[in-house]
Amino acid sequence: MKLSELVNGESAVIVKVNGEGNFRKRIIEMGFIKGQRVTVVKNAPLSDPIEYMVMGYEISLRRTEADLVEVDTNYVSVQDQDFAPTEKVSHKVAEKQTSIIPKKQISIALVGNPNCGKTTLFNFVSGLHEHVGNYSGVTVDAKSAKVNFKEYELVFTDLPGAYSLSEYSPEEIFVREHIVNEKPDIIVNVVDSTNIERNLFLTTQLIDLESNIVVALNMYDELQKSGDKLDVDTISDLFNIPFIPTVAKRHRGITKLMDKIIERYNQSETEFSSIKINYGLQNESFIDEIIDVISDKNKSSYPDRFLAIKLLEGDDQFTKIINDSSVIEFVSSKQRAIESSTGDDAETVLTDARYGFISGALKETITKSSIERKNITRAIDSVITNKYLGLPIFFGIMWLMFWCTFTVGEYPMMFIDYLVGSLQSFSEYLLPSGAVNDLITYGIIGGVGSVIGFLPNILLLFLFISILEDTGYMSRAAFITDKLMHKIGLHGKSFIPLIIGFGCTVPAVMATRIIENKENRILTMLIAPFMSCSAKLPVYILILGTFFPKDAANMLFLIHVVGIIIAAGTSILLSKFVFKGHDKIFVMELPPYRMPYAKNSLRHMWDKGSQYLRKMGGIILISAVVIWTLSYYPQNSEQLNQQSNKEIEMIESLYLSTTQNGVDSFVAAKQRDSSLLLIDRHYSSVQLNNSFLAKIGKAIEPFVEPLGFDWKMGVSLTAGIAAKEIIVSTMGILNQLDPDEDGINNLQNRLLNERHTQGEKIGEKVYDKAVGLSFLIFTLVYFPCFATVSAIHRESGQFKWMWVTVGYTTVLAWILSFIVYNIANQFI
Repeated sequence: MKLSELVNGESAVIVKVNGEGNFRKRIIEMGFIKGQRVTVVKNAPLSDPIEYMVMGYEISLRRTEADLVEVDTNYVSVQDQDFAPTEKVSHKVAEKQTSIIPKKQISIALVGNPNCGKTTLFNFVSGLHEHVGNYSGVTVDAKSAKVNFKEYELVFTDLPGAYSLSEYSPEEIFVREHIVNEKPDIIVNVVDSTNIERNLFLTTQLIDLESNIVVALNMYDELQKSGDKLDVDTISDLFNIPFIPTVAKRHRGITKLMDKIIERYNQSETEFSSIKINYGLQNESFIDEIIDVISDKNKSSYPDRFLAIKLLEGDDQFTKIINDSSVIEFVSSKQRAIESSTGDDAETVLTDARYGFISGALKETITKSSIERKNITRAIDSVITNKYLGLPIFFGIMWLMFWCTFTVGEYPMMFIDYLVGSLQSFSEYLLPSGAVNDLITYGIIGGVGSVIGFLPNILLLFLFISILEDTGYMSRAAFITDKLMHKIGLHGKSFIPLIIGFGCTVPAVMATRIIENKENRILTMLIAPFMSCSAKLPVYILILGTFFPKDAANMLFLIHVVGIIIAAGTSILLSKFVFKGHDKIFVMELPPYRMPYAKNSLRHMWDKGSQYLRKMGGIILISAVVIWTLSYYPQNSEQLNQQSNKEIEMIESLYLSTTQNGVDSFVAAKQRDSSLLLIDRHYSSVQLNNSFLAKIGKAIEPFVEPLGFDWKMGVSLTAGIAAKEIIVSTMGILNQLDPDEDGINNLQNRLLNERHTQGEKIGEKVYDKAVGLSFLIFTLVYFPCFATVSAIHRESGQFKWMWVTVGYTTVLAWILSFIVYNIANQFI
């Protein structure tokens, strides 16, 4: 029968995995092998995908993929196999260039499955603050750090998570090539102790690669809490590899691990011994024969045995390495012989042998607890991913995130706003009038200050995203929404980068590496900019607080939903006309829920917040100075200055005469200040309209006028190409904020009260709700920032996708804003 035919709670034993290509390779490596028992946990809220339990962990497959797995309720389980004996072999260590690598420097690569705690361990030993998330794909690049320990310098490299050393994903190829090309002295294989059987599959491949290994049994406390017992000494002897229990998040066992690294290194400066996994009499004979054939032809850095095994498995990348038709035909004959004698292809047979070896070793070393403990993850999932509650809970969490971002963040935002306003007043009072006063008060403090006030909202948003990542909910969200994502041409895993995009689009584009299929990956990159990143948040809060103050929180949620809808529509179009028929297999591990550590969540929040602050002192400060300079020069003509001074003298003269005639001096002073302010605004407006920036803006104005924007909005949007926060700082400078009023409230008041001073609309408001909506849509959709565009080029490897993103988003933004403005004008 088919795996998809089992109902919730029903279990069976896997008989055969059909299909071909990436899907088949992936699931047999993840434990879907002949003789392995699999249990149906539940169906997703939309009945697809389905969550299964295999080897003690949970994984989700779509129904179409489960159809390819044959199961039977009466079959001998692979766990009943005996331990396969192995032999020990010695491997020479590659000579090191002492002129480059110091004598006591040890290079260490951290290798392990996604979500096994590698980065947590790396953070502790290195003191760095790389983000740790409870889902696969957090580490999307190699990170290195030097650690002084005793008399040694340990150079740790945190590699991306990999389930195997196959060519299934870019990360796995990267890990394999790093090990072979960089030749680290020691590989620390980080293993999740709660899921040891599946994790040790990668260990067996590292053994085939003839690596010098130390295993870190991470999350060992969770294994102990489960009641299971592992004989660490015996499993170390069976693998001929040191196994060290660690709890990285609590900093336990790390010192012992580093001691063992040094010990292993010193014992093997010239050579080290390891086991040779026994793949069976016939298979070992074939592997030896292939080694004899390729030994003279192997010009790569891969060991002959590893290369022979990969050729026998049919790994295309290694076929290209040999590139010899006679060798390929010879290997093909051995593959046919295996299939003829076993009924399975060579890849399945070798994978079964690895898991048979692991199963036999665990049978001798692990004692399962007889007490059945309550599965907390299962209990939470019964509600979180419930058929009826899953989607409402998901949308509720999203709404709560944006509601808190706006509502809770408003109070500290007002406080920062007050501080910025006070600083402007102090600056204007302290400095002599002139260009320097204007630059510091209006350009720097006004420009940067109008953006920095949104820091609390940014911090709250990143705190929410961090908690969702750390708990493991991200993977559940992908599980819940996969069927919806599939219908719009995306992969369920695409959901994770898109959610990250609410924080920042750059890491979202980088996170697409967790998607194995190249077309799926590029498609996700192209729609990621439609997610409303934190850089757009200041613009949203400014416009919503100005024109929709009573419904601002709900509107903030709505604008994010609109971005998702636009992304979905774009995905449908691209998948239908550009990425037609591309592979969309869905195989994803669902990690157990874990309590987020406040320290980790707050650190992640602050790391992102500090990046925002660095923007204030970098690109936004520079942009503010440039915008102010262009708006300040050229200065008014001598004639306008004389006219302005004449009117000011008249006001001062009138003030003196009224006070002499007995009018209350306080009332008179207030009238005088009000008149002087009007004069100042009038001539500042005249000066601004004659500035270099106005000339640029009025050249842009014909293109943005149909959208309801004046030249000031056009300039702000143009400046926002560098970074979206600059839109707000530019608007603050152009609207000439009063230093005596709080910055953000002041800017909102100016936007509400700005009126046309000439033309057909003289006296009418420049900005209204229709303009506000149009501006929101344009900001949401148009040209991503330079960093995002660069990331798309880097991750896709092609310039064309970068230019497609730039052109498509900008044209679409204009069309949608035009439609929204004209409709809103009729009904609002």
